[in-house]
Amino acid sequence: MIGSKSGLDHCFAILSFFNNIGCEKSRRKIYDEYNDEEVELTKEETKLVRRMLKGKTPHADFDPYAPYVDWFKWEDAKHPLSNAPEPKSRFIPSKSEAKKVLGLVRAIRKGFIKFDKPKEEPRFYMLWGDDASSSEKSGHLSYIPAPKPNMPGHEESYNPSLEYIPTQEEINSYQLMDEEDRPKFIPKRFTSLRSIPAYENAVKDSFERCLDLYLCPRVRKKRINIDPESLKPKLPSRKDLRPYPATCYLEYRGHKGAVMSISTEASGQWIASGSSDGTVRLWEVETCRCIKVWEFGEVVQYVAWNPLPELPILAVTVGQDVFLLNSGLGNEEIQRKVKELLHVETPTAPEDSGNKVSGWSWRQDDEHEGIRLRHFKSVYSVEWHRKGDYFSTVMPAGDSKAILIHQLSKKFTQRHPFKLHGLPVSAVFHPTRSIFFVSTKKNVRVYDLLKQKLIKKLETGLREVSSISIHPAGDNIIVGSRDGKLCWFDMDLSSKPYKVLKCHPKDINNVAFHRSYPLFASCSDDCTAYVFHGTVYSDLNQNPLIVPLEILRGHASSDGRGVLDCKFHPRQPWLFTAGADSLIKLYCH
Repeated sequence: MIGSKSGLDHCFAILSFFNNIGCEKSRRKIYDEYNDEEVELTKEETKLVRRMLKGKTPHADFDPYAPYVDWFKWEDAKHPLSNAPEPKSRFIPSKSEAKKVLGLVRAIRKGFIKFDKPKEEPRFYMLWGDDASSSEKSGHLSYIPAPKPNMPGHEESYNPSLEYIPTQEEINSYQLMDEEDRPKFIPKRFTSLRSIPAYENAVKDSFERCLDLYLCPRVRKKRINIDPESLKPKLPSRKDLRPYPATCYLEYRGHKGAVMSISTEASGQWIASGSSDGTVRLWEVETCRCIKVWEFGEVVQYVAWNPLPELPILAVTVGQDVFLLNSGLGNEEIQRKVKELLHVETPTAPEDSGNKVSGWSWRQDDEHEGIRLRHFKSVYSVEWHRKGDYFSTVMPAGDSKAILIHQLSKKFTQRHPFKLHGLPVSAVFHPTRSIFFVSTKKNVRVYDLLKQKLIKKLETGLREVSSISIHPAGDNIIVGSRDGKLCWFDMDLSSKPYKVLKCHPKDINNVAFHRSYPLFASCSDDCTAYVFHGTVYSDLNQNPLIVPLEILRGHASSDGRGVLDCKFHPRQPWLFTAGADSLIKLYCH
């Protein structure tokens, strides 16, 4: 560095720096190269430098966020500063619109968008052409010309042959005919054309012709030729859906009145029936032998077996009473257990508090060797829970206490904990879950007994519901009505019916599902029972398959009533029907 000009300059700068270390004023001194002198900055100048280093304005009095003042607007302004149009440079095209235009251009080039071709007017046209073939009508509705009147024949001639002139007998026969069938023109014979009188119906015929032209809709309607067989749904053959009940195999005779209700025992060996003659009979299915009869003296409305095979208990509704009867079936151990359940030490009738109900009583019935459960209104039906300890009763005239739930083991009764909307028709337990179905005359309500809340309301759209039945899986319901319609509900699908089958011309009295086979049936007052195939798939995307199979006949009508009840055999594809003609029939495959 020694010997060069730049090196000497650096040396002098370093020496001056060390000499000024102890001086306080040297911090504000700056060397001015232009004037070759040292300048001492003041405090104000030092503050300006510091503000500029921080990126601020040099003067602290300057406001960078002062309000904007539009210098080109004033109150007395009448004319703009310039009337020149906006320059093209200020127009910024929209990118989204450019993309749309590009898409339309590509669609036109590929042929996705086609423009209407200009109509070419024909150079020549048919001078004497028909109106129907004119090109002016092609763009409108198909035009049909007015029908032309028939040309006159030989009978309209003024001098026809003798074979066209009617005799006097034929003319007299014309007078006896209706005016529509009578011929409008009767041929006559004249010697010359001058002797022909004026046509008496000329005005009438011309008026009718004008009326026909005015009222005739001359539009061609295209007829679609469709094969009726192609409109039918493709259903499997009935042979592939066997077995199902088809023919009457046995008849159970013994009742003197209409058989109101039947019920099959869990093992399928026995069947119980209740009749309007006041008796309940116990039958052996295979032999038609009546092994036991209970006399009540009143109309037996409903009978129902306990679903447990180890508890052969029969529930019978007679008027305001529900009798729990010991059928006497089973071994000694089963009989001992049944007698313990059907024993009431003291009559129970608790007071009305909460869900407990007054107006009923559990009493021992020594006459029929069972329990007599007294209600305050007539009982219409009784249904058992799948575990065999609980059962429900329906009293349509019971108002808020129309549906009661009873417990056999504790001899306890409580009312349905929900408000009823309408007259109840039936109440059924869910086959696998703690769900309770209550059907009124218009709707079916589904309740959860554990959570005590309404789950679903099924809108039937029927005039009056008569009966319901639950599929063994619990997700599908069939509802019968008094207007002969049968509704299939899918609980997972909708609150509206999946299918409505109009099968019976009269009231449907009962509907039933089979426990193991994909079958369901309905019985009606038209003395028939319909058997259907109903397969429910585990795949939720596949709808149930419903196929009508057989119409079972054989019962006779009595007092306008037909088949009053129908039940399936628990193990076999057999159907039991109870009729108003005091007969019970068994239909087998």
